[in-house]
Amino acid sequence: MMKLAFFFLYLLHWLPLSVIHAMARVVGWLSYYVVAPRRRIGLINLRHCFPEWSERRRRAVLKQHFYHMAMLLLEYGLYWYGSARRLKKMVRYQDKHYLDAALAAGDKVILLYPHFTAFEAAVYALNQDDPLISVYAHQKNKLLDQQIRKGRHRYNNVFLIGRTEGLRAIIKKIKTSAAPFLYLPDQDFGRRESIFVDFFGIPTATIGGLSRIAALTQAKVIPAIPTRDKDGRVTLRFYPPWEHFPSKDVYADTQRMNDFIEARIREQPEQYYWLHKRFKTRPEGVPSFYQRS
Repeated sequence: MMKLAFFFLYLLHWLPLSVIHAMARVVGWLSYYVVAPRRRIGLINLRHCFPEWSERRRRAVLKQHFYHMAMLLLEYGLYWYGSARRLKKMVRYQDKHYLDAALAAGDKVILLYPHFTAFEAAVYALNQDDPLISVYAHQKNKLLDQQIRKGRHRYNNVFLIGRTEGLRAIIKKIKTSAAPFLYLPDQDFGRRESIFVDFFGIPTATIGGLSRIAALTQAKVIPAIPTRDKDGRVTLRFYPPWEHFPSKDVYADTQRMNDFIEARIREQPEQYYWLHKRFKTRPEGVPSFYQRS
């Protein structure tokens, strides 16, 4: 079954991008109605994050989100099998001089890179220009794991660190490499690895690694946000390095990170990853958002 899926993606990569995105509209529409468990999670997340919205608006945004997720999935054929030149043409840079200047100065860099749906397209373009360090979570399916790792390494310009290797391996690699560290912190990794800071006004389990890694490596934090544009291409926007970061307060630093991510989500809510149980871990005594009544 997995090999058949890979073959389907391989066939897709020959199609024009406009055709792939037209297919994504159909797949996204169907998925919204068929994949009920994920639709439920997405609506719960949106209800908590945007209580001021009408239910109609939340559902409309979630339908658009399923379309963007379908684009992400169908574009894997391009990421894995498409030419490097074609992938580069799919992505525009905005204000990349912030990253270039930091690297030219010999600074260590952490790219704060939240889970927006165009994140793969942007990375496959960026990795052609710059080496990257990234954390990788192994997949249970061996064929899928092998294919994802092969795709990640297609430019021989990435250093993957297994999630189970921990913080020490990340610090060591940043210190011994000139490559930026691609940091995706905005998922629920459980109570043990997290602290509670606000996200959309909700106490949310959030890993405080950005502050700790920046302190231990003296790295500059440069946010990078991918946005899918109306023409189907992606703009990867870089933001100025954060000043006065990290502080001596990991809670304040982590709150600053969540506030930044929230602000970017409000600019393009349909493109943020809503299908993950972001609020799964609750403070002691607080009931689950996702438990059925």
